[in-house]
Amino acid sequence: MIQNIMTLTCAIIDDEPLALGLLESYAQKTPTLEVRGLYSSAIEAMRALPDNPVDILFLDVQMPDLNGLEFSRMVPESTRIIFTTAFGQYALDGYRVNALDYLLKPISYADFTGAVNKAICWFELKHRADGCLPGETADKELEYIYVKSDYKLIQIELDKILFIEGLKDYIKIHLEDTPKPILSLTSLKAMEEKLPADRFIRVHRSFIVQKQKIKIIEKGRIIFGKNYIPVSDSYKQDLQNYVNQHII
Repeated sequence: MIQNIMTLTCAIIDDEPLALGLLESYAQKTPTLEVRGLYSSAIEAMRALPDNPVDILFLDVQMPDLNGLEFSRMVPESTRIIFTTAFGQYALDGYRVNALDYLLKPISYADFTGAVNKAICWFELKHRADGCLPGETADKELEYIYVKSDYKLIQIELDKILFIEGLKDYIKIHLEDTPKPILSLTSLKAMEEKLPADRFIRVHRSFIVQKQKIKIIEKGRIIFGKNYIPVSDSYKQDLQNYVNQHII
């Protein structure tokens, strides 16, 4: 069970001593944070973090040798990034690397705690979602998942999913009775691993469909209203095996 107050570990990376000291002072007076590391460069952090992993990384963007955006792509997904920078033009880049938040210098304590609270909400939701999987009894069915979308975690009921479309760096989750798909910065492979295999099937390198939602198959395509989902040769037999189980 998740406690009412979650404590997260954090590290701070900033090549400016004053900024590093300010963020450290903010973190030390925040009861929900435990400071595990202070680093004056991404190179220094790159050497230390593998042996000292943290939940949150407060990461400056503009740094010599290796900047924060470059370094964020090396950080494991289990560590969430909160960017800190004096330059607002990096906000879009922060979204592209799936940062949890973006703090613009000079950073106030109110903004800092707002980002921390957002991180706590994210980790609490993630723990609840993950709690449905490890050690779960075989007869207890996964009912929903959480996906990251636009700096938020959104709960999605599995029963509502029609199909999932993979793009280059994103996926689109198409739901029943929802005209606009949910966009999430993750891979189709990662989503496939999360979904129960007895309910979802990969039919194309770019598409996963929910088996029980398949109503019409025509000319090698699955039809969902105005959407036509192609079935590639490499996945055709798996789909045929499923359909054969239900043919009268």
